[in-house]
Amino acid sequence: MAIDFQEERYSSTNSEKDDVKVQEVLQTIADFDDPNIDRDEAVVGVLEDDSPYPEVRSAVANTDDPSIPCNSFRAWVIGLAWAVLIAGLNQFFFFRYPSVTISSIAAQLLSFPVGRLWAKVVPNVRVFGIKLNPGPFSIKEHVLVTIMASVGGYCAYFGRTDIIAVQRVYYGQTYSFIYQWMVVMSTQLIGFSIGGILRRFLVQPPSMIWPANLVTCALFNTLHSQTYAGIGTRGGISRERFFFYAWLGGLLWYLVPGYLFQGLSYFSWVCWIAPENIVVNQMFGYVSGLGMSMVTFDWSQIAYIGKFSTRRWAEANIAVGFVFFFWLVVPSLYYTNAWDSKYMPISSRTSYDNTAASYNITRIINSDASLNLTAYEEYSPLFLSTTFAISYALSFASITATLMHAFLFFRKQIWVQSRRSMHEQPDIHARLMSKYKQVPEWWYMIIFVLMFVIGVISIELWHTEFPVWAFVLSLIIAFFYVIPIGMIQAITNQQVGLNVITELVVGYALPGKPIAMMMFKTWGYVTMYQALTFSSDFKLGHYMKIPPRTMFWGQVVATAIAGTVQLGVQAWMFTNIPDICNPTQKDGFICPNTEVFGTASFIWGVIGPQRQFSSGQVYHDLVYFFLIGAFCPVVAWLISLKWPNSFIRYVNFPVIFSGMGAIPPASALNYVPWAIVGFIFQYVIRRKHFSWWTKYNYVLSAAMDSGLAVSIILIFFCLQYPDNGTIGLHTIQTWWGNTVFSKTADGQYTALWTLPEGSTFGPTTW
Repeated sequence: MAIDFQEERYSSTNSEKDDVKVQEVLQTIADFDDPNIDRDEAVVGVLEDDSPYPEVRSAVANTDDPSIPCNSFRAWVIGLAWAVLIAGLNQFFFFRYPSVTISSIAAQLLSFPVGRLWAKVVPNVRVFGIKLNPGPFSIKEHVLVTIMASVGGYCAYFGRTDIIAVQRVYYGQTYSFIYQWMVVMSTQLIGFSIGGILRRFLVQPPSMIWPANLVTCALFNTLHSQTYAGIGTRGGISRERFFFYAWLGGLLWYLVPGYLFQGLSYFSWVCWIAPENIVVNQMFGYVSGLGMSMVTFDWSQIAYIGKFSTRRWAEANIAVGFVFFFWLVVPSLYYTNAWDSKYMPISSRTSYDNTAASYNITRIINSDASLNLTAYEEYSPLFLSTTFAISYALSFASITATLMHAFLFFRKQIWVQSRRSMHEQPDIHARLMSKYKQVPEWWYMIIFVLMFVIGVISIELWHTEFPVWAFVLSLIIAFFYVIPIGMIQAITNQQVGLNVITELVVGYALPGKPIAMMMFKTWGYVTMYQALTFSSDFKLGHYMKIPPRTMFWGQVVATAIAGTVQLGVQAWMFTNIPDICNPTQKDGFICPNTEVFGTASFIWGVIGPQRQFSSGQVYHDLVYFFLIGAFCPVVAWLISLKWPNSFIRYVNFPVIFSGMGAIPPASALNYVPWAIVGFIFQYVIRRKHFSWWTKYNYVLSAAMDSGLAVSIILIFFCLQYPDNGTIGLHTIQTWWGNTVFSKTADGQYTALWTLPEGSTFGPTTW
């Protein structure tokens, strides 16, 4: 719809001031060219002094009361308690499969009655000048508590503590707690400082929505009965009652697929009909197959890679990409025996040798974890399942696609935001936040310098073989990518990972040094991941009008405490849980993410990319995906110039390539049902029942997540962990409904071809 039409439509009915605001927002839309925003809806939002985005208007209040208590003793006590509890629990579950994150939503839900109980029973007195009870538990206190808790919700993931686990499990290196703490704190707080410095790009602009935060905002407003902007006059029960019913239903239902009938979680019903047919199991299986059974009744599987907050066009890009690459390309490669793949399962997170056994890394490394080239040449090259190999190919493509897409489609936005320092056309939320004291950028710079020094100390005093120049290079890569990747995530709710580019760079720069490779990856990729996670938290505080300086101290203190707790829990687990990280560990502590991280250290650190991807090597063909990734956005951009209103404006190749980044350890079991549920809620219901969607959608997502989290805790600590899992029904784990999916060819990771005894496959020299 043309801007001239919009001006004519609204200029006759609104004041001159409103006309200026309309012109500003329309020009912003024209500059930023967001395909997901309707110009009519944007103008309505501006004229109502609200966000131009209907998703934001439906979940976020457009008012603020600066007098509401926030930085209270009560909020700090509850928030830090949750930071400790969730950090410990998530570290505990991190090594278990299936593993479901206990997100900050559980703390968000449970801290509400705790805060209200505090307000009711704690006397209203001062102790050492501190007011113990400032009155009713406020929404801003609740937000601060949740942000502190969220640090524990994510800081175990994506390699922060995995490097410590891999050193222990695969390389026999158990360094002191001081070393572990310095590595973890440096990674986390350098990411925090980068996120703080880049707020003007990733937090303040109205176009940087961060959709996942909308679920959280909707739950806050529901619990505190805030009146906030919605669309339509939807009747029906209140959001509070709807939340309770959905939460209770989610909690009770997970007992079925999570404990009583686990076949409903791995609902590969076609494989149950033909359990020994290998091809059928490879196509329809959920354990080591491609998941064409399409159904699961387990919310933890559906929500593993995303929830109702992912925008519909991003979901469509990921779904199309998954179908093309994993349902068309992967079978084509597998059944033509590319990379000798028929001797391995079609989908697996394990690496293999040329006898189709799991790759034994101890056979090719020296005592200091460096490569023993002679032993490697006598043993075997490293092989991957077809889905694992394609996941690397897509990672290669996503690296170049992100840079090219950001340049072609976002260069104007980046330039505008850089030139105007992000103060142009602020929405209502930015104007309300401008009343608070901001955090000076030099605060973040001080943290960056301190953590940089701590990082240098940790790599120099312990045997890591990681030079300081490589440390600096890893941080440069994180800085270089964080803005384009952050913009994509803020708009689409999908993040492009830097894990492969960091692995590729260090693999060539420091070959045969797996510890250095993991260090480089940790400070290059994980630092960027933490920067974007903190940016998301900054946006949550922005939406909920939390004073920035209070946010700053809450995040820093909670980060230090949560990281320390997680390292302590990890140390306890390795000391007290028998056979931890063994594929046959009886309680499910098989360490799937650690296995993937360790496999990456084999490929990129021990063996090195030159022996995996260089010319003449097994997986050399995958490097052409770098060119494919750069080429695809150019084609989309040229088509959009010729036909600007065609479907191509919804095609986002960085999202297509990076959307499958959770594979492995995720699989079709997670992607296919997620895409189906997303289509129903983000397209069908949003389109046909928009009033219902805007009232209940995010509340439903929050309720399901929090009900699932509570149910997992109850099942594990009441039924599985005590007395070796014999509490309750003694035969529950052995009946048909809990074993049917594991007794098929899919569940047994069966390959299409069986290698004769004593034979090998693959090249004869390597």
